[in-house]
Amino acid sequence: MRCEEWIEKLNELAPESCACSWDNPGLLTGRMDKEIRRVFVALDATDAVVDQAVRGGADLLLTHHPLIFTPVKRINDGDFIGRRLLKLIGNDICCYAMHTNFDAAPGCMADLAAARMHLLESSPLEVMGEKEGVPYGIGKAGILMESLSLRELAEQVKEAFGLPYVTVYGAGQAEGLIRRAAICPGSGRGMAAEAKKAGAQVLITGDIGHHDGIDAAADGVAVIDAGHYGLEHIFVDYMADYCRDRIDSSAVIEKAPLQFPAEAW
Repeated sequence: MRCEEWIEKLNELAPESCACSWDNPGLLTGRMDKEIRRVFVALDATDAVVDQAVRGGADLLLTHHPLIFTPVKRINDGDFIGRRLLKLIGNDICCYAMHTNFDAAPGCMADLAAARMHLLESSPLEVMGEKEGVPYGIGKAGILMESLSLRELAEQVKEAFGLPYVTVYGAGQAEGLIRRAAICPGSGRGMAAEAKKAGAQVLITGDIGHHDGIDAAADGVAVIDAGHYGLEHIFVDYMADYCRDRIDSSAVIEKAPLQFPAEAW
């Protein structure tokens, strides 16, 4: 299958039109007529990922986060983005990103994360539109299968996403058991207000700064910060399976290994 045919199939899952206006999903490098026989799936197009894609002879590097996010004025080996682009283009590798369109589209990141936490009767935290009559958007809020303490819920998050640790805000203020929770994979800055509107007692997310964390807790919403990578790495397994099962079963699909970019020492 050609690259343009792959893009058509990927857009059936998460249309680029579902992305936020500030985002940059889509084909970032490569030729539409390129034959795609080997695919490498990763969360980020890091130096290590690009090198692995080159060594593996990938025709397509499929990532969640766009390698090109802000305007590029020159492409040379003087900066790390330029070096990655030169390597991808020099090895004739298409690079395609599915970012906030995958975050928001029905059945994708928000739904996958909510399913891992077994949220019932869930609805989008921030509605962005409808697809075939189904509201889609960023994050989800819903009811836990059973009432849990904040500590028990934090342990459940770690187990569900394979995390070594989480950071909790509001541990000293949370009272009673938690029944309603919200989850927003990736960066959840500014989402505590949406979580409160949805009646959530806790927001599970990543990239919460000091002030956002303590302010949310003071406003009655505890925060479990599981890290940006911590919640979004589920993209890799899901998209590898999707490519194999729903796009081209004859293609060789490889995945970047699970590797947390930050460690607690």
